[in-house]
Amino acid sequence: MKKLESSLTNMVLVLTGVAVIMGAILAYVNHLTEGPISEQKAKSLADGIKAVMVCDNLVVAKTDEVKQNDAKGKELVYTIYQVKDALGKDLGAAVESTTMGFGGNLKVLVGFDPEGKILGYTLLEHAETPGLGAKADKWFQQGEKGDIIGKSPAEPLTVSKDGGQVDAITASTITSRAFLLAVNNAYNAYKATPAADAETGATKQVKEDKE
Repeated sequence: MKKLESSLTNMVLVLTGVAVIMGAILAYVNHLTEGPISEQKAKSLADGIKAVMVCDNLVVAKTDEVKQNDAKGKELVYTIYQVKDALGKDLGAAVESTTMGFGGNLKVLVGFDPEGKILGYTLLEHAETPGLGAKADKWFQQGEKGDIIGKSPAEPLTVSKDGGQVDAITASTITSRAFLLAVNNAYNAYKATPAADAETGATKQVKEDKE
């Protein structure tokens, strides 16, 4: 009986030791990758801003957060990147907006000119069905069936099925509605934000990747 108890104790000690060692290794690996992951996210965001603003050499003059309540009273947070060109001319802003799509969060980055017209957009995050809702990354781009580029959401953009002017993604009306809601909300958040201050200490360059 003592031998059995001894074996059980040894087993517990060994398993505990292995768990501690593995935990330490995972923590070390996480520490090593944290920096590169953060840098990659920053680069992806910078590239996304350049893409939606249709400008390679620009300045993010100011970053704001705007909180607004949706139709159900839920508080939503929007990040607004006020943008200027290299000479200090106001280009508008890139706005992060998130809504609930068919499969989960649908997060978009939308570029607006100073008048509020859509310059471009990109999907930052989504869990939509491949081949259906996932088509949102292309469907609403310039020249495509649901083209929203150049439009102003001053009058909310809606799908044609709801009496609007935008063609929904085939068999993905829910995703289309969620996407347009995210764009409309981004516009409202942008219009609720004061213009960027060119002299702000938060000013930083988003330089064209030369590699």
